[in-house]
Amino acid sequence: MSESIEVSIANKEKLVSDMKVVVADAEEILRATASLAGEKVGELRERIQERLRDAKIRIADAEAALRDKTKAAARATDDFVNDNPWKAVGIAAGIGLLLGVIIGRR
Repeated sequence: MSESIEVSIANKEKLVSDMKVVVADAEEILRATASLAGEKVGELRERIQERLRDAKIRIADAEAALRDKTKAAARATDDFVNDNPWKAVGIAAGIGLLLGVIIGRR
């Protein structure tokens, strides 16, 4: 279960990162087209700027939610290890053995 949470969080972090790149690219396009004149261009620029502001707010919200979920997952893992230290040691040893076997075959 912890592994699926980590994968989900990693996917969301990648999505947020990708969205930041898209927003940055769109802002760069807006700056590059600032000298273009015309009513249609002006309206389009205003719509894009408004949508970029909204996207930035949603990205910030998504980042905050990711931070909260990451902290919750870390707390849950810490609680599990504190409540079940020998199980945690056994799981870690099993994972280490599995990785050793996989690496040893190469």
